Amino acid sequence: MLKVLLSHVKEFKKDSMMTPIFMLLEVIMEMLIPLLMAEIVDHGVYGGNMDYILKIGLYMIIVALFGLFCGVMGGVFGSRASTGFARNLRKAMYENIQTFSFANIDKFSTSGLITRLTTDVSNIQNAYQMTLRIAVRAPFSMIAAMVMSFLISPRIASIYLCAVIFLAVIIFSLIRKVMKYFQEVFEKYDELNSSVQENITAIRVVKAFVREDYEIEKFKKASGNIYNMFIRAEKITTLNSPLMTFTVNACILLISYIGATMCVSETLSTGNLMTLLTYCSTILMNLMMLSMIFVMMTMSIASGKRVVEVLEEKATLVNPESPDFDVVDGSVEFKDVSFSYYQTAEEPVLKDINLEFKSGETIGIIGGTGSSKTSLVNLISRLYDVTSGKVLVGGKDVRTYDLETLRNEVSVVLQKNVLFSGTILENLRWGDADATEEECRHACVLACADEFIQNMPEKYNTYIEQGGSNVSGGQRQRLCIARALLKKPKILVLDDSTSAVDTATDAKIRKAFAEEIPNTTKIIIAQRISSIQHADRIVVLDNGKVVGFGTHEELLENNTIYQEVYEAQTGGNGDFDEGEEA
Repeated sequence: MLKVLLSHVKEFKKDSMMTPIFMLLEVIMEMLIPLLMAEIVDHGVYGGNMDYILKIGLYMIIVALFGLFCGVMGGVFGSRASTGFARNLRKAMYENIQTFSFANIDKFSTSGLITRLTTDVSNIQNAYQMTLRIAVRAPFSMIAAMVMSFLISPRIASIYLCAVIFLAVIIFSLIRKVMKYFQEVFEKYDELNSSVQENITAIRVVKAFVREDYEIEKFKKASGNIYNMFIRAEKITTLNSPLMTFTVNACILLISYIGATMCVSETLSTGNLMTLLTYCSTILMNLMMLSMIFVMMTMSIASGKRVVEVLEEKATLVNPESPDFDVVDGSVEFKDVSFSYYQTAEEPVLKDINLEFKSGETIGIIGGTGSSKTSLVNLISRLYDVTSGKVLVGGKDVRTYDLETLRNEVSVVLQKNVLFSGTILENLRWGDADATEEECRHACVLACADEFIQNMPEKYNTYIEQGGSNVSGGQRQRLCIARALLKKPKILVLDDSTSAVDTATDAKIRKAFAEEIPNTTKIIIAQRISSIQHADRIVVLDNGKVVGFGTHEELLENNTIYQEVYEAQTGGNGDFDEGEEA
């Protein structure tokens, strides 16, 4: 884990090395000041030598200022190294997430990834900074103070040693108990982020169903879980302070008593006694700092494991060694295709699929909920790989293509339409970054989006809120279709992408497709017969199997499932949403 994390220090190695160097120099300066103070007391004050006091006092000022400079520089280099390290970690995680296939993304929840990119990386950043500064400074300061104490008086220094051993045993015992709570708390953070994200994303539904109290209670529960975990941990860690205070005071009393006795017997000078008391505080305070570091390290270890999981996750879909960059046409063929989302699944979601679509055809796909319609089209653009069999595009296995090339030629309007914060033009140019405003408008005309855009206050420069929350479902769908058209793909997949528009607008979109992009293979998943009945051929799926493939008329004659759907939708007054827009 450490090897993976530290490999991202990169250009901040120099800062990481300079930090402990300055920390060591600061400690050396701190160790010199008590010695200089002893010199002033023993030879200046008692000797009545003012010149000596001024000279040593000047040395003390110089040493203190240099120590201050070292401390400031250590802080500057440490901050730069830790923030740079955190930046590199976030960048590496984010870039790796962009390579994930849908199968990789399915392993991590959205809230979990957000927690890892924010809270977990912040914990690692803080721990790294403390390691560079305090974890170097504290042990060195303790050791230096202990050595200096033994050089002055081994008898009194042994009191420090006993105190350090006592506190070390107690602190490490407490840390072992605290560790399990910090390892669990980040899973609770995931739950909290999930609750917040779900609530904000679906705030309109929450208000429509008057479920604010329920959501508040759910948030309080998730937040309360984190609170309880931290309270349990803090109850244990708070024992540090009284134990430390007791030990420090006990040491000071013992040192004062023994030191005073030795001063009376003239085996120890007053200045050296003052120095030993200063070293006592230094040793025990640094021990407390070390205990804080261990608590922070415990938290960061749990965070580090979660970050490394993302960094080491390998994309399940990668380019072949010599990828093909030329998609000849929009023909699609499924050869003995079976597919499962999980290797351990007992039953595949798609079974023995054999289909062939000619380039330029309009193909309709219909089936009940859970019949794996979306799973089928996801294989075309290689969002998932087949478990067995082959998917051919342009006569070649999709696994032989360069992924970017393939996905540029297979434009998919997913079932869940997503718009990003920005203007309408900026959203449209996701399809083609270099598209002119006229090209964007033409695509919107084809998708029947231009008509409502022209009624907006700033037309194509109208700002779209995150997720497209300030446009209707039907408008969002049409903008996504226009965005896909700008790619000028050889294959256009519409995954139930006109469900929120009325049948009249749906018909206009289909007519525009037929007239404007006749050479593009159009694959339309729909719940409505009216959306696909004019397709060249229609696929009927049921429970992951093809149970019908033919024209609308052929399926009405020989396919029971298609007949039932047709009768259910047209037996009354036609489509329920005819003439309306969602």
